[in-house]
Amino acid sequence: MSETVHVVCAECNTTNRIPALHDNKEMNCGRCHKPLFGAVPRSLDATGLQAQITQSEIPVIVDFWAPWCGPCKAMAPAFEQASLMLGSRAHLVKVNTEEQQALGSQYSIRSIPTVAIFKGGRELARRSGAVSATDLLSWAHSVGV
Repeated sequence: MSETVHVVCAECNTTNRIPALHDNKEMNCGRCHKPLFGAVPRSLDATGLQAQITQSEIPVIVDFWAPWCGPCKAMAPAFEQASLMLGSRAHLVKVNTEEQQALGSQYSIRSIPTVAIFKGGRELARRSGAVSATDLLSWAHSVGV
């Protein structure tokens, strides 16, 4: 039997079991049928973020941002590009700290944009400030993504 990993759908928070090796093909959620990965990282609330970082067996890269933040807006295309480049090796998601202020406080977000990598329910690394897709990927690879 082939090895599988658990991936949480950012749309409906359902945990899906997918083949660990699937040639980076897009897979859909078994419940809501939306793509599990995708070109545009989805925005999460507290429930969604908790499900992602505690139930997904792949790294979850979170962009903590706000709509009024110029560097956040400037980095958004790079974050989307990194999502496409990483494919199913990591799940890239966003948290709007303006709408989800409790999450900003819970994760001690002091400046935005801040990007954090989670795996196995714990934070592995974080960095603040806008970065290019290339720099984001290099940093993620240095952390083991």
